[in-house]
Amino acid sequence: MRYAVPDLPPGRWHESELEVEKSRFITWVCHAPDTAAFEALLAEARRTHPNASHHCSAFIAGPPGEQNAIGFSDDGEPGGTAGRPMFQVLEGSALGQVGCVVTRYFGGTKLGTGGLARAYSRAVAQALEAVPRREVVERESLRLRVDFAGEAEARAWLADRDVPVEQADYGAEGVLLTVGWPSDAPADLSALESRLRGRLALPDDD
Repeated sequence: MRYAVPDLPPGRWHESELEVEKSRFITWVCHAPDTAAFEALLAEARRTHPNASHHCSAFIAGPPGEQNAIGFSDDGEPGGTAGRPMFQVLEGSALGQVGCVVTRYFGGTKLGTGGLARAYSRAVAQALEAVPRREVVERESLRLRVDFAGEAEARAWLADRDVPVEQADYGAEGVLLTVGWPSDAPADLSALESRLRGRLALPDDD
């Protein structure tokens, strides 16, 4: 599976601001490969804005469509007016591994339940428009055994296809390469086998 994630390093986030009826909505977005990354963002938002009215949040700590490592919170806003609308925007963005917090400073004018839901949704959508993105490729470990003479050629072939070598174990019979094969692509090694003139084995198939 391939999908986009926020291209932000650990401990960094993208920030944007929206004003609706004098209420300030400050949106923080982070790369959240796990729930700990999201929780760190939420803690930082609360630390930076201790006097804010609310710190509403939503996250997807996995690929798009993740069902378990997800969550959202209204943080004192009327039920269903903040966290869920924020989460729905995240879901619709096709991003994975993403967390967001919307910090609100109440401006004195009540927005009503519909107005709140629209404001929180807009705040997140506006922030996501400017978030840098990169692609994540989910991979499965695949083991290849080659002789010593074929190692360099096998590594070059794998590199041409952006398949990383995760581990190399050397023994009397040659080299056992553990590679990260894209999970959404069949492991077609016929071209490599041809180049190595049959000097390729798949121990996992033994």
